[in-house]
Amino acid sequence: MSAGPTSYPVIPPGVSDFREAGAEAAAGWQSPEASEVTLVPTHCCYCGVQCGMYLKVDGEGHVFGVEPSAHDINKGKLCPKGVTAYQQVDHPDRLLHPLVRDAGGGELRPASWDEALDRVAAEIRRIQDAYGPDAFGVYSGSSLVTENTYLMGKFARVALKTKHIDYNGRLCMVSAAAANKKAFGIDRAANPWQDMLSTQVVLLAGANVAECFPVMSHYVWGARDRGAKLIVVDPRETPLARTADLHVPLRPGTDAAFFAAVLHAIDRDGRIDEAFIAERTVGWHDVRETIGGWPPSRAAEICGIDAELIERTATIWGTAERAMAFHARGIEHQIQGVENALSIINLVLATGQIGAEGKGYGTITGQGNGQGGREHGQKADQLPGARDIENPEHREFIADYWGIDEAELPHAGVSAVELVHLMETGDVRGFLALCNNPFVSMPNATRIERCYDQLEFHVQIDFFLSETAARADVVLPCTTWAEEGGTTTNAEGRVILRHKAAEPPGEARPDWWIVGQIAERLGAGDRFSFGSIEQIFEELRGASRGGVADYSGITYERLEQTGGLFWPVPGEDHPGTPRLFEERFNFPDGKARFNVVEWREPAEPVDAEYPTRLTTGRTVAHFLSGNQTRRIGALVEQTPRPWIEVHPSLGFAPGDPVRVITRRGEITLPALVTETIREDTVFVPYHWAGAVAANLMTVDALHPVSRIPEYKVCACRIERGSEITPSPPPPNPPGEGVGGAESLTTTDLRQPSAPQGRGTSDA
Repeated sequence: MSAGPTSYPVIPPGVSDFREAGAEAAAGWQSPEASEVTLVPTHCCYCGVQCGMYLKVDGEGHVFGVEPSAHDINKGKLCPKGVTAYQQVDHPDRLLHPLVRDAGGGELRPASWDEALDRVAAEIRRIQDAYGPDAFGVYSGSSLVTENTYLMGKFARVALKTKHIDYNGRLCMVSAAAANKKAFGIDRAANPWQDMLSTQVVLLAGANVAECFPVMSHYVWGARDRGAKLIVVDPRETPLARTADLHVPLRPGTDAAFFAAVLHAIDRDGRIDEAFIAERTVGWHDVRETIGGWPPSRAAEICGIDAELIERTATIWGTAERAMAFHARGIEHQIQGVENALSIINLVLATGQIGAEGKGYGTITGQGNGQGGREHGQKADQLPGARDIENPEHREFIADYWGIDEAELPHAGVSAVELVHLMETGDVRGFLALCNNPFVSMPNATRIERCYDQLEFHVQIDFFLSETAARADVVLPCTTWAEEGGTTTNAEGRVILRHKAAEPPGEARPDWWIVGQIAERLGAGDRFSFGSIEQIFEELRGASRGGVADYSGITYERLEQTGGLFWPVPGEDHPGTPRLFEERFNFPDGKARFNVVEWREPAEPVDAEYPTRLTTGRTVAHFLSGNQTRRIGALVEQTPRPWIEVHPSLGFAPGDPVRVITRRGEITLPALVTETIREDTVFVPYHWAGAVAANLMTVDALHPVSRIPEYKVCACRIERGSEITPSPPPPNPPGEGVGGAESLTTTDLRQPSAPQGRGTSDA
C-alpha cells in the first residue's frame, strides 16, 4: 500500500497495519508533521467486502478524504464507490433537522426533536390502541451496524410488541440463508476468501464480482495467477466472464436445471466422492435418483445453451482436487432461489469440495452488513444469535435475557414485501422504517406506492431524503457510518469494527439514540437506556451466547487487535472460526444434508405477447436504490442514467430509444448494444427512481420459503420507442437549513444521454 502524501501518513511509523495500532488507532492517530489531520481506521459503508480504510479528518472535525488500509480484506485496494464514500458525510443534502408533515397534509417542515418524537410516539399509541399491536410495522436494514440490527429486533418486540418486523436483506440474501440452513444447519460462508489462493477451480454463478464487489476480484485473480481455472455462469458476459476459462450464458431462471445436469455428468463419469458422501452427508440416494433424469441434452434445451458447456463444466469441476463455488443475487433473486443455491451445494457435497483449505462454498453478500444483518433478530422469524423465533427453548432464553415473559414475545411476522402489501388490506396502518428505500427497491413499484398511500402514519429514519422518506409524515435525521461506529460482518463471516470519525452535523442523531427516545416515550425506556454503541454490543454478546451465531467471545478490543474475528466465537479465549465444516456440519449428527431439487418455470414464463426475458441488477458506480451514490458527482458522471442492454440481432443502434413493457409497467431507455448478452434477454440496472425505476416492471412473485422477490426474470417485450424517459434528479430536502444545495451531483440526470459503464446480473 502506498503511504500516500507525506502530509497525511496513513499509519504511525513502525506500524504495518491498523490492527497493530490498538487503542491509538481506535482514537485516530495524529502526525506531528500534520497535527491538523487525524486518520481514523474504519471500513467501507457499501458492499459485503467491507474494505478497510482510513477516513481523513481535519482540525475542525470534518471528514475530507480517504486512504485505503492494508487490511487483510482489501490489501490497500478500494473501488470507485469506496474512494468517494467519504463525500456523503458532509454532503449538502444531509438531513440536519427532524421534519414533520402537519396532520392536515402539506409539505414537510423542520421541527424540534421533542415535537417529532412526541408525534411518533402518539401515533404509535393511537394506532395500536385502536387496531392492536400488530397494526404497526417496522422495516429495518442491512446497511446498519449489527448493534442497531439487534436493537431494531428488540425494539419491535419489546417496545412496540409487534410481530411485524423484517429487513431489507429479505430482498437480497434470504434465499442463500435458507439454503445454507437446509444443507449445513448454519448460515455463513464456509471459507475465508484467502482459501481461493489454494484452490484449482473457482465457480461464480449469478455474481458479477468485477462490478458489484470489485475488490473481491483480486482473490479471483490471485487464484488464477496460481493456475486455477475460472467458470462463470451468467446470462451476460460480465467483465470476469470475458476472461474466464468457461462462460456459461444460460437463460435467466434455468440455473437449477443446469446444475442438475452438471452433477448428472459428474456422477455418470464416476467422479463422485463416495467416501465423503458416506462419512459426512445424508440424503445422496434421493438426489442421485433425481439428477438421473437430467442428462445434459435435456438441460441444454431448457437453458438455451450447447450441451458441451455442461460437459465442460462437469469435467473442470469433477477432475479438480480442490474447488470452490460462490453465488450471489443472479441465482437467488428467483422464486426458485433456494433451490438454485441447493443445487450448487449438492454439487459441492457430492464431490467432497468443502471443509478444507481450497475446498468450499460461499454466498456473496450485497449489503455491507448483509451477513450480520440477518443474524441477531431483525428478521421476521428470528431472534438474536440466529435463533428461531418459534423454537420454545430459543424464545425462553431471549425472553429471560430481555426480562419479559415468554408469552409477551411476539411470534413470527411476514416478510418485507408482504409487510408492505398488508398496508393495502389495513392490517398494517403505521410504519417505522430506516436504512431502506422501498419506492425504488421493491418489485412492482406502482403497487408499493399504492400500499404506502393507505398508511395512517409513516415515519422514516435516514440521513438523506430518499424517495420513500419524502412521502413520510415524520423524517428523523440519523448519522452516517462515519459518525457512529460499531460492528459489521462481511461476506466471509468476519466480524470487523468501524470507528467513529466525526460528530453528526446539525441535529442529526445516532439510530440507537432515536430508537431509545421513542422507546422511552412508549414506557420501555429502561430496556433501551444505552449510552453508546458499545453498550449495545455488550448486550448483544450475551443475547447471542449459545446461539448458532455466537458472538459472546468477541470484544471491541479483540477486533482492534486482530482486524476481525470469524464467528462463532463462543469465548474470549476462542480464536474464531475462519473455516467451517472441517470436522462436522451444524446438525446433531454432524452431517450435511443433500436436498432434492426439481427445476420449475419462473413465475412469469415468456409467451407470444411477452417473448423476451427481462433481468435487472447493479452497475459499478451505484449502490442499491442510489439514495447515496446518485448524489456523488464522480459516480453520477460515470453512470448518469439507466439503459437497456440488448443484443445486436434485435436491430437497435447504440443510444436508440427502446421501450420495455411488462404486465406491470414500462419505460423507454437508451440502447446499450452489446454481444455480451443473450438474444432472448435484456438487462436494466435498478438504481434509479421515478419514471425510470426498473422495479416499475418487475414481478412481485415471492419464493414460497424465503419470500424473496423474483427480480431476475420476468416476461417483457421491447419496441422501438419515440422518446427516452427522462431521469429525475435525487430529491433535495425541503426547509431552511436542511440542505438542498446543488451539492456534489454535477450531471443533470434529467437530460437523456447515451449509457455509460456496464451493468450486472447481481443485485
